[in-house]
Amino acid sequence: MLIDSHCHLDDEQFDADRDAVIERARAAGVGRIIAVGTGKGPPGLDAGVLLAGKYEFMHATAGVHPHDAAKAGPCTFEALAALLRHPKVVAAGEIGLDYHYNFSPRVTQCHVFAEQLKLAREARLPVVIHTREAWEDTLWLIEENWDTSIGGVFHCFAGGPEEARQVLDLGFHVSFSGIVTFPKAQAVQEAARVVPRDRILIETDAPYLAPVPHRGKRNEPAYVAVTARKLAELRGESFEEVADATAANAVRLFGLR
Repeated sequence: MLIDSHCHLDDEQFDADRDAVIERARAAGVGRIIAVGTGKGPPGLDAGVLLAGKYEFMHATAGVHPHDAAKAGPCTFEALAALLRHPKVVAAGEIGLDYHYNFSPRVTQCHVFAEQLKLAREARLPVVIHTREAWEDTLWLIEENWDTSIGGVFHCFAGGPEEARQVLDLGFHVSFSGIVTFPKAQAVQEAARVVPRDRILIETDAPYLAPVPHRGKRNEPAYVAVTARKLAELRGESFEEVADATAANAVRLFGLR
């Protein structure tokens, strides 16, 4: 079984054929899908929950993406706290910092990230971390506000072996997306070789970052199998070993049935 641990199936790019996309994923061996519930930002943070409610094999996250941090207020955190108690919600996310686009002011991003870490800590749910060009601040806020015994994942990992070791030292999993198939992503590929088998996840981040040979096209959950094959090649393992290990890790981290 494969598990796509991170995708945005609520995205409007899937409006015309969402059911067909899900059928293709199931045909490709994807047994579980984690629908990331950031949606278009506050006040609508239930995008993942609404999707997961329609499919037994689908679970959800809920959170404020750093791009949308400026939209968050006290009511946002109250609503998020309630969503984190929903039976379909298995993590808070994706949350974190993005200093590449700075769609929200950095100080606001840091505040909203810290508040969500606290809410997830109180709910005893893992967190799904987004970080882009904000590595040091991301690690610092986690160290200040997080209980590492709960765990979490750095999604769509784009660092090298040293960054992977820092993530592992904080008790987090490392999730690889289609980026690991890109020919120039040599640092990411090297990280994929050194992450222990019991701490690795795979994802699509669909509809973004489609793996080679689909690069440049819309990504979808079925393509998580392509990433698994690339990881198997890099690690000198079989496809079945990678599929089984990453699925078991996702089941354990997110508390899936």
